[in-house]
Amino acid sequence: MKTQLKHFTFFCLIILVATSCVSTKRSTYFYDAGQLQFKVPDDVKEIPIQKGDILYININSLNAEASAIFNSTNNINASTTSSTGTSSNIGGYLVNNEGYIQLPVLGYIKAAGLSKKELKSYITNQILEKKLLLDPIVTIRQMNYEVTVLGEVGRPTVITVPSEKISMVKALGLAGDITIYGRKDNVLLIREHDGERKVTRIDLNSPSFFTSPYYYLEPNDVIYVEANKNKVASVNRTQLLLPAVLSGLSVVAIVLDRIIK
Repeated sequence: MKTQLKHFTFFCLIILVATSCVSTKRSTYFYDAGQLQFKVPDDVKEIPIQKGDILYININSLNAEASAIFNSTNNINASTTSSTGTSSNIGGYLVNNEGYIQLPVLGYIKAAGLSKKELKSYITNQILEKKLLLDPIVTIRQMNYEVTVLGEVGRPTVITVPSEKISMVKALGLAGDITIYGRKDNVLLIREHDGERKVTRIDLNSPSFFTSPYYYLEPNDVIYVEANKNKVASVNRTQLLLPAVLSGLSVVAIVLDRIIK
């Protein structure tokens, strides 16, 4: 009887090892990168404003009283959540379905298709041409700059990016990193522009990733890390072997019960 119990215990250990064994060959980042050197761009390409974007616009000048009217109203209040989980409400201007925002005094302004720099220049020129303020200072920020990270990561999440600049590597880090079961050589990136979605496969082990247009993310990008074969095989093995293990444990329970009696 003791021999049978030893055999069964050994069998269970084999099952546990088989279901948890994972190859670590490509478990690290940048497996094929080697030694690289490349120039980091001074600034990330500014993404054009799109319909549905929420813009924070502040207009100031030396005359605070005259400037106040431009900042007195906002057509929406947006709730934002940072990567640390902190929630805050801040007023902003929604770019409507026609691509316009509505500013006090200045009225409707076409924003969609322009960069923040171009919109800032246009608003500044409008104020100067209409002689509304002297030396106006216009600040524009995108409030709904978010990226989503899903799949085989530690903490699937939506990340708000106050700095309006984030790399894919940093986003994955904020999401708890890719798990040992995630594929680093086939990360899915979903990117949307002007109502069109583009799906791209990213190989984080390839040296070309560092200079690709996908190293830095864009607003509303979605990253999906799919499970590797080891995870799929592990789940399948568990589903197949679990009934056998439970049946074996039942036999052990019966045997022990008889021994005790």
